Amino acid sequence: MVWRVQQVMDELQEYSEKLMRAFLGKVPHGRYEAEDFLDDDGAGSGPVRIAVALTFQKATAGKPLVTVDFAGSSPQVAGSINAVDAIAFSACFYVFRCLLQEDVPAAAGLMRPVRMIAPKGTVVNARPPAAVAGGNVETSQRIVDVLLRALAKAMPDRVPAGSSGTMNNLTIGGIDERTGEPFAYYETIAGGMGARPDRAGVSGVHTHMTNSLNTPAEALEYAYPLRVTEYSLRKSSGGAGKFRGGDGIVREVELLADSEVTLLADRRDRGPYGLQGGADGAAGRTQVVHQDGTRETLPGKTSVRLKKGDKVRIESPAGGGWGRP
Repeated sequence: MVWRVQQVMDELQEYSEKLMRAFLGKVPHGRYEAEDFLDDDGAGSGPVRIAVALTFQKATAGKPLVTVDFAGSSPQVAGSINAVDAIAFSACFYVFRCLLQEDVPAAAGLMRPVRMIAPKGTVVNARPPAAVAGGNVETSQRIVDVLLRALAKAMPDRVPAGSSGTMNNLTIGGIDERTGEPFAYYETIAGGMGARPDRAGVSGVHTHMTNSLNTPAEALEYAYPLRVTEYSLRKSSGGAGKFRGGDGIVREVELLADSEVTLLADRRDRGPYGLQGGADGAAGRTQVVHQDGTRETLPGKTSVRLKKGDKVRIESPAGGGWGRP
């Protein structure tokens, strides 16, 4: 029985590899480059570059069909947005699997024809003691963005424009006045999906390297000293084009107790990119609406102490447009 299970597992890997090789063999040979940026690292660094070069070549015994090279990416930074090489590899796996038309199994055999180069000490392959908490939730998104941007040059009719590109990680904690007990709440907030070569992007949806679900306002307000004062689509925020990018989300939460609020987000300085002449989607924005009505814009990566009655308002990034209007 054991040998039979092993045989089936081997066949699954070989089947996955065969599908990927068949797909990669259809991509025009050549070198395709792209770059994109994280806004900052939250610790004083400016824009953090992620660069990639994809080289597609003819199948040769023992050699990969495509090389994914992240040389030219920024050195690892002081903030927590560094990624380890496993995150970069996972992003590559995700992108190439998405491009297959077949519903293929998520098996390691898919990546046998793919070689990844992620130089050590860079933001995509950080070395200890680098902080890496944000690499999984934020840098993984930008790695996907830059891979798709490069692939759009090879397969312009298969690749969508840039999506939200951030999980908008929001954490709120304090003492619940109703019980006297501490509380901690964490959620991610969706955004706009990039427009596709044949249709508009989806509005208010999680995309790419995230699998979070929507938090119903009723459940949030029941369990925590928080009140949702607005939860809507961010109208007309998607990039214009032949096909328009999906709209982002407006999520406004009132604090019913003094709280520490932490945000780990991106795409605040530049919106998700459009493709083939489409416009970029709107960049994200986070504001504190104080009790007196004044507004304070927060950076994408921050931690602040706020008072009861203050509101945290997040306007998430929208998807880029595809094609000239």
